Amino acid sequence: MSEKIITAIAPWLTVRDSIAAVNFYKSAFGAVETYRLDGEGGGIIARLSVRGAEFWVSEGGVLDNESENVGGHTIRMILTVADPELIFADALNAGAKEVFPIGVDHGWKLGRLVDPFGLHWEIGHMV
Repeated sequence: MSEKIITAIAPWLTVRDSIAAVNFYKSAFGAVETYRLDGEGGGIIARLSVRGAEFWVSEGGVLDNESENVGGHTIRMILTVADPELIFADALNAGAKEVFPIGVDHGWKLGRLVDPFGLHWEIGHMV
């Protein structure tokens, strides 16, 4: 093995429409596909990178009982970026809905939105 293995944690988001989700994340956050596996039923498994921060997306259809409560209750993503206003506006233009606007509180400049798949994203950085 020639490349060094780096320890990392990458969230895996299970959604009902993986193709739509990947397209949304590309439009909203400038995500780039670094891996893609097309499924037999039309869904995909994709590893996405937003400026080096990676996460996975796949289709779950009917989610298992442990995962059924998606949408801000079991997981919240924090996307740390230099220009949160720009990324926040791009996400809103791509179809996200604002939960609260970007502001400064508790040592962070950030805002929260919910994507079309029910997942909550806080976008900002420490100040």
